[in-house]
Amino acid sequence: MTTLWPDQTEAFSSRHIGPRSSEIGEMLRVVGASSIDDLIDRTVPSAILDRSNHGVGAALTEQEALARLREIASRNVVMTSMIGQGYYDTVLPPVIQRNILENPAWYTAYTPYQPEISQGRLEALLNFQTLVADLTGLDIANASLLDEGTACAEAMGLAKRVCKAKSDRFFVDADTHPQTIAVIRTRAEPLGWEIVVGNPETDLDASTVFGALLSYPGSSGALRNPRAIIEALHANGAIASVTCDPLALVMLESPGALGADIAIGSMQRFGVPMGGGGPHAGFMATRDAYKRNMPGRLVGVSRDSAGNPAYRLALQTREQHIRREKATSNICTAQVLLAVIASMYAVYHGPEGLRAIAGRTHRMASILADGLRALAVKVETTAFFDTITVDAGASAALVLQRARDVGINLRDAGEGRIGISCDETTSPDTIRALWRAFCPDETRLAKVEQDLSVASHIPAELKRSADLLTHAVFQAHRSETDLLRYMRALSDKDLALDRTMIPLGSCTMKLNATAEMIPITWPEFARIHPFAPAEQTQGYAELFAYLESTLCAVSGYDAISLQPNSGAQGEFAGLLAIRGYHRARGDDARDVCLIPASAHGTNPASAQMAGMKVVVVACDTNGNVDVEDLKAKIAQHDGRVSAIMITYPSTHGVFEERIVEICELVHAAGGQVYLDGANLNAQVGLARPGLYGADVSHFNLHKTFCIPHGGGGPGMGPIGVGSHLAPYLPGNNGVAISAAPYGSASILPISAAYIMMMGDDGLRQATEMAILNANYIAARLGEHYPVLYRGANGFTAHECIIDLRPLKDQVGVTVDDIAKRLIDHGFHAPTVSFPVAGTFMIEPTESEGKVELDRFCDAMIAIRGEIAKVEAGEVAMDASPLHFAPHTTADLAGAWDRPYSREEGCFPGGVSTTKYWSPVGRLDNAWGDRNLVCSCPDISSYIED
Repeated sequence: MTTLWPDQTEAFSSRHIGPRSSEIGEMLRVVGASSIDDLIDRTVPSAILDRSNHGVGAALTEQEALARLREIASRNVVMTSMIGQGYYDTVLPPVIQRNILENPAWYTAYTPYQPEISQGRLEALLNFQTLVADLTGLDIANASLLDEGTACAEAMGLAKRVCKAKSDRFFVDADTHPQTIAVIRTRAEPLGWEIVVGNPETDLDASTVFGALLSYPGSSGALRNPRAIIEALHANGAIASVTCDPLALVMLESPGALGADIAIGSMQRFGVPMGGGGPHAGFMATRDAYKRNMPGRLVGVSRDSAGNPAYRLALQTREQHIRREKATSNICTAQVLLAVIASMYAVYHGPEGLRAIAGRTHRMASILADGLRALAVKVETTAFFDTITVDAGASAALVLQRARDVGINLRDAGEGRIGISCDETTSPDTIRALWRAFCPDETRLAKVEQDLSVASHIPAELKRSADLLTHAVFQAHRSETDLLRYMRALSDKDLALDRTMIPLGSCTMKLNATAEMIPITWPEFARIHPFAPAEQTQGYAELFAYLESTLCAVSGYDAISLQPNSGAQGEFAGLLAIRGYHRARGDDARDVCLIPASAHGTNPASAQMAGMKVVVVACDTNGNVDVEDLKAKIAQHDGRVSAIMITYPSTHGVFEERIVEICELVHAAGGQVYLDGANLNAQVGLARPGLYGADVSHFNLHKTFCIPHGGGGPGMGPIGVGSHLAPYLPGNNGVAISAAPYGSASILPISAAYIMMMGDDGLRQATEMAILNANYIAARLGEHYPVLYRGANGFTAHECIIDLRPLKDQVGVTVDDIAKRLIDHGFHAPTVSFPVAGTFMIEPTESEGKVELDRFCDAMIAIRGEIAKVEAGEVAMDASPLHFAPHTTADLAGAWDRPYSREEGCFPGGVSTTKYWSPVGRLDNAWGDRNLVCSCPDISSYIED
């Protein structure tokens, strides 16, 4: 019997998944499996394999998914937001929106660990660092942090590290955003640090603290001169941190000039939409003396093999991977895409434009305040930049409602007080509507506007004294044409997913489909304040509920928190949930976290931050957890085991057969199982951690669920937990992981769209293809390079590790030589020297088709052929293309004295009109560390002393 209606057009999953059905048979033949089912049966342990539909439902088409998301978005109410509290309406210049935020050349790029192919975004980040250092008046700024709340918590940690005082007390200005205070309390408690909140002018005893956080301006809008407080802190050996507003700093004296040691804040209002709370670029600047203690990433200037200036990540910007449980922070990410947007906002407007925006914002706030005073309204704030607090007394509720009735949200500050924040979008009509909300007497209003005389409300001693943004980059791009060409020139220097496969192990660089990206710029998602009234955010509530239910379905967990805005923050949140669970049961002695030696470096760093003692469990020669050593460690720490953190499939790229036994052993010892979700792309649709023994996992939405990496951020790291841990999720018991209650809410539509368009069947197929692609690469390369680890039946999971150490021992070829030679072939290198030094960890993902996989394998095999020539003595290593890679356009001209031809060096895959050219030669990292420059330099900075 035929159905009346024709089948739907081709499923989205066929666009997301790379291998065509006609190619899969040949790939299976190469890997030695008779079918996809056969491959999965021989790869995924039978004890955890679950192919049943998990309840996500049938797939929607792209058009259907966008229509559903449009319907969800329509339930959000876009208002004029004057709530403030760290989030402001802003104007994202369309040229930046179209050519950065909506441009896959920027949003699909990876973290710039391979600097030669990241020069564009590194330059943009250097502009960001220069912007922050200029605004704050401090020596050095990092390349962004996650948000203002977590940046303040990181500043507290930095203060503790560099302060010589023996105190464990940290003072926080009571006039700090409440969400920031909550994050600081959460971060301090496991470490045993005492938080004292009060008025710094009356309650701060500088002799009793290791540092203090001052707000400038305060959350209420109040501007205070902090010089005397900072001097008192310094006199007692304590560290002065200032959380500040970057737009205010355009007009205000800089924290550095006031004497501050650290300045932190959010760059959100430099063109980045509020987006329900994020993502936004937090910032940190500090004195030069503290640069080696600063958390996060730092972009520096070095030089390449030809002596030309070149950019790179400087110092130990992934120090948690190096120091592990001794790390001072678990931050391994930044908000690169948002930092780039903020930097381009400053490049576009320049100092004159920023002064005009800041000046107009302050003028609007002054008109508002002086007009209210003329109407006999009690304005508490006398010195301010853009925010005032009004004592409306018993009329507060009426005023708030009148404002809402005309489309304006104000901040209910409690006890009859109302906060009002102006921004660059504030209009005269908005000010008039606010006056009317307080005093709906048109005659009085008309007279006030006619007679009003307005003055600046910034005290003379707090007005900015230094020049702003004097570097040429902030002067040279006033027209849209100029900025457009500048952004294009930078993106042309980079190698992103829109050009080539990025085969990074454990990083899952898959398709970020255009349909998934479209909703994030809709005003109904982008222009929502995270603390808007609940009745205005019903669309977001529905989106959150959908993601929570579907993530529970695919993972087997019972509850989800969407708050953590990075994978590392998810780890920390999950460990705090375990800690809260034990403490609620009176198990305070459980402080040991067992971590396999192969774990991500963030794991031990997160455990340390959660107040746990890290105990390392050995791995065996096959890359699995050594179960006998695990038993010994459990016995050794009997009664103290709090948790195990295990990545599954393992970081070595295999499904450990004894995972269920490992979970049972830890549970029998009274501990909980934290399963790191970094490798969930090998499990969705085939196994559910919550059903085979895990208690909590984080989900890297920027990996498995398609949020793009954005050059090194944004990311999202929601956690799933069993029902017994649900009471200890963020938002409960005072636990705050991020500044906003739902983290980076505006990018969650990306993952929702992916899940909607894949459905149960598509999600399972994606995982199967990821496993097939990895095994195909392992099979093709296995004849030329040793594959280090395989599962019980000879297969890998979704990634494989090839061992390059013998090549270094035999002929001196390093992993870096091969990584840089891959650039000449137009490829980003795989993950280098992690989790095993001297190896490549390769993850192709399901989005790459056979043609691209073969192109990558052919490049690796060709490189092996060049190594063979070195082995045979036909060419010395220091005269081979490997030594000089990557080759640049400069190598096409001038003298040529190398034993191989220009064509062999520059066109290893054959001459191509679409070839990618590295803009610089191989970087000299050691020179960069000796001559550290981390802001836009003059040419004299490149001259070595």
